[in-house]
Amino acid sequence: MKIRVCASLVVLLAVSSVYGQTPQAAELLRRVDDNEIYTTIEYEGELIIEYQNKRFVKVMKAWARENSDSFIEFTNPEDRGTKYLKKGGRLYVYSPDIEEVMLISGHMLKESMMGSDMSYEDTIENEKLSARYDPALGGSEWWNGRDCWILDLSAKKKTESYPKQKLWIDKETGDCLHYELFALSGAKLKEYTLHRVEVFGGRRFPVEIEIRDLLRKGSKTTMIMRNVLMDKPVADSVFSQRNLSR
Repeated sequence: MKIRVCASLVVLLAVSSVYGQTPQAAELLRRVDDNEIYTTIEYEGELIIEYQNKRFVKVMKAWARENSDSFIEFTNPEDRGTKYLKKGGRLYVYSPDIEEVMLISGHMLKESMMGSDMSYEDTIENEKLSARYDPALGGSEWWNGRDCWILDLSAKKKTESYPKQKLWIDKETGDCLHYELFALSGAKLKEYTLHRVEVFGGRRFPVEIEIRDLLRKGSKTTMIMRNVLMDKPVADSVFSQRNLSR
């Protein structure tokens, strides 16, 4: 499952090259998209959810393929056996409590996933940003002590959950250090902040990200990825409904 993540639980937070001069907005966005392209990814992860002075830790294993198919299994005691499958643009969940596979659709997609700051809707979008948004370079700005390019995105379709986005892209490393998601009214809905990257085959890839849903007071979620494997074979059976209830 890609989490703009943004992996599933995956994701928009790195660019693979360094910019020595002012880039074109479309080229900058293309490089953001290119970072998300992989054949497969496998990792162990944590969702650390802090909400209204309470802290919850969700532990999981995840697999994804070509940013289209993904499978997540939670292994922490409270959620052990809960599984998610994204396949063909649809999202399914298996709950061991009711021993049933359920399709998540309609208004349910806007609900919080596992009590985190991510909605189900956030996890299933897999189309490139360049296909969904028109980019404009908004100049440069410092973010957390780093000199960044600003990239403003406007949705091409009215159906986008977040009609506008704003990205801060590090001029030296190419990392997307921070991005914000906005409603059509201009109200800021969510923030994503990069905390840590690792290099895989020359690619700088986000492995620790903080997400804040600004409609939830006193809430933030930190997603951490460990033991990341990219472009290794993953059996088709992993991304099957049968694997949900197995």
